[in-house]
Amino acid sequence: MNRREFAQLMGIAAAGGMLLGSKAALGAPSPGALYDLARFGNVHFLHFTDCHAQLNPVHFREPSVNLGIGQAAGKMPHLVGEALLRQVNIKPNTPQAHAFTALHFEQAARTYGKVGGFAHLATLVKQLRAGRPGALLLDGGDTWQGSGTALWTKGQDMVDAGLLLGVDVMTAHWEMTLGDKRVQEIVGKDFKGKVDFVAQNVSTTDFGDPVFAPYVIKEMNGVPVAIIGQAFPYTPIANPRYLTPDWSFGIQEENMQKMVDEARAKGANVVVVLSHNGMDVDLKMASRVRGIDAILGGHTHDGVPQPVIVANGGGKTLVTNAGSNGKFLGVLDFDVRGGQVRNFQYRLLPVFSNFLPADKDMAALIKKVRAPYEAKLNEKLAITQGTLYRRGNFNGTFDQLIIDALMEVKGADIAFSPGFRWGTSLLPDSPILMEHLMDQTATSYSYSTLTEMSGSTIKTILEDVADNLFNPDPYYQQGGDMVRVGGMSYAIDPNAAMGARISDMRLHGKPLDAGKAYKVAGWAPVAEGATGEPVWDVVAQWLRQQKTVTPRKLNTPRLIGMQGNPGIIA
Repeated sequence: MNRREFAQLMGIAAAGGMLLGSKAALGAPSPGALYDLARFGNVHFLHFTDCHAQLNPVHFREPSVNLGIGQAAGKMPHLVGEALLRQVNIKPNTPQAHAFTALHFEQAARTYGKVGGFAHLATLVKQLRAGRPGALLLDGGDTWQGSGTALWTKGQDMVDAGLLLGVDVMTAHWEMTLGDKRVQEIVGKDFKGKVDFVAQNVSTTDFGDPVFAPYVIKEMNGVPVAIIGQAFPYTPIANPRYLTPDWSFGIQEENMQKMVDEARAKGANVVVVLSHNGMDVDLKMASRVRGIDAILGGHTHDGVPQPVIVANGGGKTLVTNAGSNGKFLGVLDFDVRGGQVRNFQYRLLPVFSNFLPADKDMAALIKKVRAPYEAKLNEKLAITQGTLYRRGNFNGTFDQLIIDALMEVKGADIAFSPGFRWGTSLLPDSPILMEHLMDQTATSYSYSTLTEMSGSTIKTILEDVADNLFNPDPYYQQGGDMVRVGGMSYAIDPNAAMGARISDMRLHGKPLDAGKAYKVAGWAPVAEGATGEPVWDVVAQWLRQQKTVTPRKLNTPRLIGMQGNPGIIA
């Protein structure tokens, strides 16, 4: 057996749902079975979101902490690990279990290989389109940000990749951090006549005029379908206001209802919302806005294998969320007869690069756009002895690495790192390349800072971010995960009232003094006029000195009232 035959056999074993040590591996089915999805109905949507500029296959660890509180406790998307697998009837130790959970991450990652990659995604898109005439490819946003090349090309690498992939409709969030002029340049030139960039909730601050088309109506197999765009509502709060100074955002629920009614009045038999709200916000919107058949969502990076069906005054709405980093492709099929949706089929397909051949044209484009930066991207900064990852409500080991570097280089007592959800994962004993560091830090405002803050100010910041994450009303949840904290410990009660969630703040075992000033390092300030050394330079300096990075010990808060919550892997 040659190397190629052996590799193919191992791929077959993995697709069959067996770890490589299984004695039954030889009897496993073909990898193609994972993607053998027969056509259903006559209206078809393919959906990806939050790829964060990852053109090549990556490892990405799903969260082990994704807490739901109040009415969201114990419900999708706030299920992790075995609780999630039980809910959606996925067998443990399978490729799907690896795709959707953090269980046995290192072993499973080595068994099944990397996920995503636009060349492999392109192959899957072409395969599905071949059996689904007229299928529309929807991009949920967070596409032009998240890598060194996206930052250095001002998103052009991802724009070109999206055009080659065949994106039909797109909405946005992090795209806005390239600045309003750059966004308008891409929409007005690169996308003109090719991609519909839609957002019903973005208007001018002076006269309230729409900045982008709110929706588009297309005909598919004789059926008129409407796609309404919903950009991230809190862009000017979660990101710097000065990057989009003349645009207002917001959820705009009333206007959403108006757009749905308008699209229906124009003859749309199917109405879907391409959303970057986050899944909790989508679930609430689905319960309050009539006439939406499905919300194809993003922002919170939740890989949700089955849609949640939400009842409202006009019927029912499917709510989905398609994960992140290019590792999933959602496939939504509707059977539409007599002007109405009669049935549906939905699958969220993991994109395993070992199971899908690379599309030659996309691979060539990726090679071309990366070529000018390869030497910089491939600089080896250090070796990691432990797994490095970001995703999770409170901390990740790559976040911890950034915090540790900031504290040491800046001479800080405490460090904060934003609760960003993007950022790829590294397995133990892997080199940490400059590319991997940029995957965690590449924004257009990644300045590092050192600020004196009082103990009371620190508590105010933690309380504010906690409310953004754990406010029981989803419409007040404004951003990512909890700010990552280094140097100090604290306790948090997610179920407590606003301003009362944070307690027992300590530095070196001693309570923080509300009136005392502490040196606090951080990065990615949203205030206009902020300056500082790019955070990737600070962390790279530290990594080069370390050469070998020992496993990071997570500094996470003491949780109050969360015992038994299925959003935690014990």
